[in-house]
Amino acid sequence: MAQSEIARPRRKAHGQRFQRMKDQALDLKVRPDAPLDQQNRFVDCGWGRLIFGHTFQEPADLIEMLREEGPDRRDIAFYVRDPHVLLGQAPQELFLDPSHTFRLNLATYRPARSRRKGFTVRRLASRRDADAINVLYASRKMVPVSPEFFWNGMDQREITILVAEEDETGAIVGTAMGVNHNAATNGADPGSSLWCLAVSPQARFPGIGEALVRRLAEQYRGLGIPYLDLSVLHDNDMAIGLYEKLGFERVQVFTVKRKNTINEALYAGPSVEERLNPYAAIIVNEARRRGIRAEIMDADGGFFRLSYGGRSVRCRESLSEFTSGVAMSICDDKAATHRIVSSAGVKVPQQILAGDETGLKAFLAQHGQVVVKPLRGEQGKGISIGISTMDDLQAAITTARTYSSEVLVEEFVEGDDLRLVVIDFKVVAAAIRKPAEVMGNGRATVGDLIEAQSRRRAAATGGESRIPVDAETIRCLAAAGCDLETVLEEGRVIRVRKTANLHTGGTIHDVTGETNHALIEAAIRAARAIDIPVTGIDLMVKSPREAQYHFIEANERPGLANHEPQPTAERFVDFLFPLSVPQPVRDAISRRPA
Repeated sequence: MAQSEIARPRRKAHGQRFQRMKDQALDLKVRPDAPLDQQNRFVDCGWGRLIFGHTFQEPADLIEMLREEGPDRRDIAFYVRDPHVLLGQAPQELFLDPSHTFRLNLATYRPARSRRKGFTVRRLASRRDADAINVLYASRKMVPVSPEFFWNGMDQREITILVAEEDETGAIVGTAMGVNHNAATNGADPGSSLWCLAVSPQARFPGIGEALVRRLAEQYRGLGIPYLDLSVLHDNDMAIGLYEKLGFERVQVFTVKRKNTINEALYAGPSVEERLNPYAAIIVNEARRRGIRAEIMDADGGFFRLSYGGRSVRCRESLSEFTSGVAMSICDDKAATHRIVSSAGVKVPQQILAGDETGLKAFLAQHGQVVVKPLRGEQGKGISIGISTMDDLQAAITTARTYSSEVLVEEFVEGDDLRLVVIDFKVVAAAIRKPAEVMGNGRATVGDLIEAQSRRRAAATGGESRIPVDAETIRCLAAAGCDLETVLEEGRVIRVRKTANLHTGGTIHDVTGETNHALIEAAIRAARAIDIPVTGIDLMVKSPREAQYHFIEANERPGLANHEPQPTAERFVDFLFPLSVPQPVRDAISRRPA
């Protein structure tokens, strides 16, 4: 018999098996004679309950279960039969989730040929993992889970929690939750599903989301489970592209949720400030949640007006009318900023204005390495770091003069870039900012790696973070013995910028809970010296846990969206409209010791 004749029945059998799998997705019926332990099934996932809608024979029973949703929880009724009937009986309480369901046939799934480098996917193993998962959930505006649930409230036969851990740093940069339907429904549903896939916007390595999905698929495949389902918002093109790449197929399954404040964005329609950048949108959305009127004055520029009671305040992102012109002028002039904060006892690096060559040579010889920056400027533009030769110094000064006619040359200080957000002279967030870097795979050029990393940073920040390929990038590559055409060996990591600014591809890592009190005091002292109520204070530190620091600069319009999950937008709106804070909260604040 010819080989093609042998393969024909195999292809036919494969097609029939795949068709049965697709048909099963539409067979959302529970048998009338099903045992009681297979009816009205749900599983507690910590953030809410996953309710198996197809195990409910009566819509009234499913509606009643959704009404029992706990406070600050998000229940999901999945596989709902006849959703139009369900919504017709409770139209003011329920809504049809605008998500698609995708299914992976585990019988035909093919594992990846090689493991991704730079991180490891494993099961949840510690309280530290649980805390890191909640940080990831908060960064993606997902409902947090009590850490106790992971140890005492979760049935590990039904739920699997995975994390992705960076091999070098130990940081948790991704997580996913899998639900074994067969165990959760006592056999009423043979499948499984994926929920809460979250990857840190600061993740340095590609493929984390894919690796988490594959690990769950391979686990359930090993258990003999026939398929893995997931629900994804209809307009999440990037996620849908990943799932289709892995072999997921869309199936006609419907999801119903309860109308609550958590789900509001899903049933209230699109917001009117779609063109606002993330830094303005986070403030406008917080204001609207409190009933504060928001008028968009110029979406492209991030200008808006907030009104509450008898007060109206114009803002440009986190810059409001309460920041004086004098304070703005001080922040705009980096030399003036240094003089003023230094006189307040804040430690600053030495600096001079770029002038005659003799003075520059002496300053470079004194410090060995220097930083060159425009006297006026923002977003890291025109800054060169770690300059050690006169030729590079002159070139950096020329670059900086394209942004400001006057240029500063500053003592280079080793350490990490720490941004502290100060609102109403209180530190509300602290984060280490790290320069952009790429990791080689043995195949791609450095230029290709930069382009790929830049796309990931732009996607993670709404287009705010990209790695520019300019003279500073070329200089950093040359210092590492590379250029844009170099094929970087597998596993090697190089920094492609020296500045840690978000707008030049840098990443931000929250350290609010571990910042030394001396650094917090220095930031507040600097803000008071400038007399600026809302600012981002940049310090160069050895570690956020140690007291040593040097003041770098003050930003009059810090990006509050960069510091989630810290409540920066909430504290900003508190500052603008203290009467919008609920009375019990104001009373509690007033009772705190000074």
